[in-house]
Amino acid sequence: MSRHRFYVLPASVSADDILLDETESHHLKDVLRLRPGATILVFDGTGNEYTCRVEGVQQRQLKLSILERTRPPVESPLDLTLAQGLAQGDRYDVIIKKATELGVRRIVPLLTAHSVSSGIRSVSEVRLERWRRIALEATKQCGRTQLMEISAPVEFDQFLSKLPLPALVFSERGGDSLADLLSRWGRGAPPRCLLIGPEGGWHESEIMAAQAAGATPVSLGPRILRTETAALVAVSLVQHLWGDL
Repeated sequence: MSRHRFYVLPASVSADDILLDETESHHLKDVLRLRPGATILVFDGTGNEYTCRVEGVQQRQLKLSILERTRPPVESPLDLTLAQGLAQGDRYDVIIKKATELGVRRIVPLLTAHSVSSGIRSVSEVRLERWRRIALEATKQCGRTQLMEISAPVEFDQFLSKLPLPALVFSERGGDSLADLLSRWGRGAPPRCLLIGPEGGWHESEIMAAQAAGATPVSLGPRILRTETAALVAVSLVQHLWGDL
C-alpha cells in the first residue's frame, strides 16, 4: 500500500466511495503516477481515515472505493490553542508546520504592541491560505487526521476577552517554571491556551492584561528565545507534561 496520504472534504465521502478533488487527483495520478488498483490512505480532517482502492477518473476527479474506515488514535488529548504574536518573514510558516506536528488544535495569530510597531498590522487572505496549505501538508506528513484550525489575526485585547482557561503566558520577564507550576496544579486541568509573544516580546501592559484575564505567567528559562523557538519549546513541554509526548 502507498504511504502517501490524501485529503478529502467530508462531503465527498459516501457510504462506499470517495471522490478526490482535482488537486489531489492530479497529485495522485500525474505526480506520483499511481494507477487504478493502487491502495492509498485518505483522511477527511475530522478524525476519520480511510483505506481506499483507486478505481478510475470521473470528470477529472479520481473515484476511490473504501476498503476500511478507522479513527486512528493519533490526535493529542489536549484541546490546545497556540495564540502567538505575528512575526516577520517565514517564521510563522515554521511555527505553523511544527505546531501541526506537535498536535496543536488551533493557532490564533495575535496583533500585539511589538508586532504592530515592527510593521505588521494585517495579514492578507493569500498569506492565510498559504498557512493553511502548510498545515495541510504537515498533517499529511505527520499522520494526523484532524486539520489544525488557523484563524484570522485578532487584536490581543480582543482575544483576551474570550481567553480559553487555564492559559499560560510565556514571558522572558519572570514567571514560574513549568515544573513548579505542575507541582501546584497536578495532572488535572491541563492548559488550554499558550500565549507566546512576538519578536521583541510582550509589552509590560500585555503581561498585566493577560494575568488580569486569568493567564498564569511562565518562564522558559534564563535565556531569551526567538519567538518560533519559544512556541516549539512551550508546546513540547506542555504535551510532555499533560499530553502524549
